[in-house]
Order: sequence, then C-alpha cells, then structure tokens
Amino acid sequence: MDQWTLQMGYPVITILGNTTAENRIVITQQHFIYDISAKTKALKLQNNSYLWQIPLTIVVGNRSHVSSEAIIWVSNKSEHHRITYLDKGSWLLGNINQTGYFRVNYDLRNWRLLIDQLIRNHEVLSVSNRAGLIDDAFSLARAGYLPQNIPLEIIRYLSEEKDFLPWHAASRALYPLDKLLDRMENYNVFNEYILKQVAATYIKLGWPKNNFNGSLVQASYQHEELRREVIMLACSFGNKHCHQQASTLISDWISSNRNRIPLNVRDIVYCTGVSLLDEDVWEFIWMKFHSTTAVSEKKILLEALTCSDDRNLLNRLLNLSLNSEVVLDQDAIDVIIHVARNPHGRDLAWKFFRDKWKILSTSCSKMYSQDILFHGENSLVSILENILLCI
Repeated sequence: MDQWTLQMGYPVITILGNTTAENRIVITQQHFIYDISAKTKALKLQNNSYLWQIPLTIVVGNRSHVSSEAIIWVSNKSEHHRITYLDKGSWLLGNINQTGYFRVNYDLRNWRLLIDQLIRNHEVLSVSNRAGLIDDAFSLARAGYLPQNIPLEIIRYLSEEKDFLPWHAASRALYPLDKLLDRMENYNVFNEYILKQVAATYIKLGWPKNNFNGSLVQASYQHEELRREVIMLACSFGNKHCHQQASTLISDWISSNRNRIPLNVRDIVYCTGVSLLDEDVWEFIWMKFHSTTAVSEKKILLEALTCSDDRNLLNRLLNLSLNSEVVLDQDAIDVIIHVARNPHGRDLAWKFFRDKWKILSTSCSKMYSQDILFHGENSLVSILENILLCI
C-alpha cells in the first residue's frame, strides 16, 4: 500500500492493441498529471521511478457479447499480455465499474469502437462504466493524453441516456470546457452541439412541479437529480424554452411576491433570470438577499447576483462585497470567484482582484488564520487561486 499512500497522485494505465498479433495487448503505466508541461518545470514531478501495483479489471466485448471480468496485476512500466476473445471487431474496457483509483486510456481504434458501442446500444455497458468512460475521456483530453474530439464524440449518445451518473460526469466536464471556448470565434458550434445532445432529454423530463399546497411533487432522488442536471445544462447553454421558463418563474415571484419556484432548481432559475431580465430583477434579488434569514437561500441569492450581464451591476457587487455589513467576510471571496466565472465579469474580477489585493489578503488572513498558522501562506494562496482559474 505504500505505493498508493506515499507516492504523489495516481497512475494512468494505457492499453494498446498489438497490430501484428491478435489477442495481444501492451499495458503501460505512468504518473497522471493534468499539466504535462509542468513535469519539465518541477523536479518533483519528473520522478519516472513511480510505480504502482495496479489491479486492472478488464472485459472484452462487441455488439452482441461481453466477456466475463478478468483481472491483470500490472506492476511494471510496460507489460505484454494475451487477452482471450480479442479480435479486430472487439473493444476492450478497463477498470470495470471504476473500482480502481486510476484512469484508463486506449489507442484511438479502441476508443472509436467504444464510441460506436455507446451509440448502437449503450446499455451493454453498466451505468458506472458509462460514467467512468466519460470522466476518463474528458480528463485525459484536458491533460493532453487524448485528442479533444474523442470525449465530445463519446457524448453523442447522451440523448439516449436515462441515468444520472453519466449525465453528471458529462456536465462536470463541459462547464470548464465551456469557459475555455466561450471566447473563441467558433464557440457557437460547440454550444449548438451541446444543446443538440440535451434537447430530447430536456423535453422528456420537463420541469419539477409543485402540488396545490406548494410542496414539490416527489419523484425518485436519481430522477430529480437527472432532471436538475439537464435543466442546468439547457439553461446554461441557451435553450430557449429553458430561458422562457426561468423568466416566467422569476416574473411570477416578483408580481405575486410568492416564491413558487421548486427548491431544487432555484439557483438555476435565479441565475438565469438575473442574466436575461432587466436591472429591476437584479434589484429584487438584492432586496431578497438582504431580507432573508435562511443561510442557504442567502447564498443562492448572492450567487445569482453575479450572473448579470450588466458590467455596472457586477462592478457594484464587487465593491459591495468588501463591506462586511452588507456581505459577510467569508462570502466576499465567493463573490469574486463567481463574477470571474461570468464571461461578462471575467476581466472585472481580475482587475478588482489586483486592485484590492492588500485588502483581500488581510481579510483572508484574519478569516483563515488557523489554517495559515498550520499550513503557511500556501493556504491563503489556495483560497484565492480559484479566482485565477476562472480568468
């Protein structure tokens, strides 16, 4: 266990098919790191002696059959193995049901066979295997081990996906990717592609409904989480119906002064409404932020205020965040981080962060003095680095 508890990080296994002999594969392992270029800069990341004893579970499958699970103990940098039933038309899947703490990469041919399987019949693979494939593919692409088109091709099957975990794995990866691409010339191609994958499931699931007494019509936890995930994707990427529904719910709340917005989508509706509607909605949410005493609701309302497309309002909120009588000290950093995540506020947050550095660092030092006492100034840096990640 020393290899897993004392060595930094975790490994990535790469499985390569042998082009000269059927039923033969090459398995390699290396230290997985998101920034491959960092290895050349930091000496501690250049440790090529890292080795793990890895229990690699595998199955072989094709359109009509999946083999029983086998296990290979990988203990060297590179190993050759013979796999039964592996032929040119078969795909191989490693780390079954994500039981191992490592990532798995394949040659492009195997990735394409897995993509084809998902599109033809995704239920051949278990829910956790589908979620794992999506998570691994996006993480490997982000780290430079895999072309970015592979994970985007994997999610082509999502319109047929009925389970929460694969959707969650996809959305968790798509939001950071969206932040990188939203300033690109061809961003609309990416945006429309995601909307196309989301549309059918969004229409099918609809929005949560309230009973006549205002309580939420109950469905299973997984179903509600899936619906929330899909609504969030639809609204975030600009589905017109989602925008209309959010605007209607916000307008109803303002006109009736009764909040009938289902609890589990309030953050989505608040944020979408503030981004789409006029300054009066922002002022209404600001008023509600001051008047509510529920801590959880207060946090959601404050986050919604950072969703505005109006740069003047974002600047106003950034400056107000330094007033501890208006915004609690521990929430001030969150305001900057969330404004930085807003494409309209990215540069504002960065300028504010630099201009107010002395105030922010003093404030953080007071709030997190215990952490800094034990962990040094790195703890302060870790609190603030989230802002830089959004820029």
